[in-house]
Amino acid sequence: MPTMTMIEALRDAMDVMLGKDPNVIIFGEDVGYFGGVFRCTSGLQAKYGEERVFDTPINESAIVGLAVGMAAQGMKPCVEIQFADYVYPAYDQITQEAARIRHRSNEQFTCPLVIRMPTGGGIFGGQTHSQSPEALFTHVAGLKVVIPSTPYDAKGLLISAIEDPDPIVFLEPKRLYNGPFYGNHSGSSVGWSSHPAGNVPEGHYSIEIGKAVVRRPGTDITILAYGTMVFVAEAAVRATEIDAEIIDLRSLLPLDLEAIEASVRKTGRCLVVHEATRTSGFGAEVIAEIQQTCFWHLKAPILRVTGWDTPYPLAQEWDYFPSPERIARAITKTMEEA
Repeated sequence: MPTMTMIEALRDAMDVMLGKDPNVIIFGEDVGYFGGVFRCTSGLQAKYGEERVFDTPINESAIVGLAVGMAAQGMKPCVEIQFADYVYPAYDQITQEAARIRHRSNEQFTCPLVIRMPTGGGIFGGQTHSQSPEALFTHVAGLKVVIPSTPYDAKGLLISAIEDPDPIVFLEPKRLYNGPFYGNHSGSSVGWSSHPAGNVPEGHYSIEIGKAVVRRPGTDITILAYGTMVFVAEAAVRATEIDAEIIDLRSLLPLDLEAIEASVRKTGRCLVVHEATRTSGFGAEVIAEIQQTCFWHLKAPILRVTGWDTPYPLAQEWDYFPSPERIARAITKTMEEA
């Protein structure tokens, strides 16, 4: 089984689907000749031609609007928004058109559309290249929202997304493109993981959307995370002597409530971690669900470790991120509760 970075795994997924299904097309800003700003589509235009993989003007609303029309007519567009921060001009097309077309047409039309977006910070990109807007999409009925954390999941989930008949917002953590990348609490030390690549099967395989995975089994506390925060949570647990169970949600909408509830009922304690700002972040929805279904199993209040409620602070971005130290303190606090 070959090893791949997440970038290579995403490219391989698109390569597989372009070769498998003539209705699959790739387009977006600089994704053709240049191969994308992160090189996720490198070489695909040369292999499949300019009619299957092509560049667009800098117009996110037009990119998604064109994709919605193509999807309604039977194509399977997989489009790239260069950074998640750039998606806002296309928000109307995503939420008012793509998400609603199946229902407003009484299922005469579907919208098999994938919108890929690099998300999150950690590449020193500043305020307009570092946002985590997942909660804006999980609030929209008719969409699915996926965020992988490993190369294996990235390929399998992207293939499933392209094959899905409904629109999917596919968020790709930039800090994981070439391996987990995080620093200490003070920001004075950052570095790449020693294992930037993962084993990824060749050819076609898929991972069911809506299914979480246990990254680390444990009995003392459940830690719910997704994307980059899965690895930061693992680093935090290694710094403690607590037997924590780490669940990688992978899919935010639909959410694997069954897996979450089973873990929380077993451990009786829960911590939710995400990079996005705290207020109205996706963690609040997860906590509400746990409170409703697992209240009598809880031994302590559910805590959150998140980004700050501020515009993205470039000068303090490594303090803004949930760090292993912040997560470890939250784990300890939860375990100390009666």
